[in-house]
Amino acid sequence: MKYGRDAQPLSVIEWVHRDDLHANGYNPNHAAKPEMELLKTSLMEDGWTQPIVARPDGQIVDGFHRWTCSADPRIYAMTDGYVPVARLLPPATGDQMLSTIRHNRARGEHGVLKMADIVRRLIDEEGMTPEQVMQRCGMEREEVTRLYDRGGMTERGTIGHAEFSQGWTPK
Repeated sequence: MKYGRDAQPLSVIEWVHRDDLHANGYNPNHAAKPEMELLKTSLMEDGWTQPIVARPDGQIVDGFHRWTCSADPRIYAMTDGYVPVARLLPPATGDQMLSTIRHNRARGEHGVLKMADIVRRLIDEEGMTPEQVMQRCGMEREEVTRLYDRGGMTERGTIGHAEFSQGWTPK
C-alpha cells in the first residue's frame, strides 16, 4: 500500500458507466430482497455516498449490490447510468478475493437495543409515524412495534409458560 492522501484510491473517484463494470465470480455476500429495496431507498434518498471498488478492467471488488441497484430506472436516471468508482491496482486474484471479504465483513452489525433507541427517538422525538420508519428503514410493522416497545423483549411470548417448548430443545 502506498502512503499519503494522494496515493489512496479514494483520491481519484471516477464516474464510470455501469455497463463498463462487471461482477466477479466469487463474491460470497448475498443481500435478500428487503435489503436490496432498502439499498435502493438509500440511494434515492441519500444519493451516492460510497463508491464502487473495482479493478482497472472493471471487475467489481466491492459494491456489487450498489452496482446492481444502479440498473433500477430511477437510480439510473439520477446520473445517466454512471456510478462512482474507486480503482484498485490490479492485485493477484487471491489478494482481490481477500479484499472483497474484508470489505464485506468489516461493515459490522446492528445492535438490537441501539436500534430500539433509534426507532423510539424517530417516532417520539423526530415525529415520524411507524409507517415512515417502516418504509425508510426497510422494516416490517412487527419489527418497528417490537423495537419501539423495547421493554420485555426477551420475555415476550413466554408469558404463562413455565418453560420453553421441547421443540426448542436441541438433541
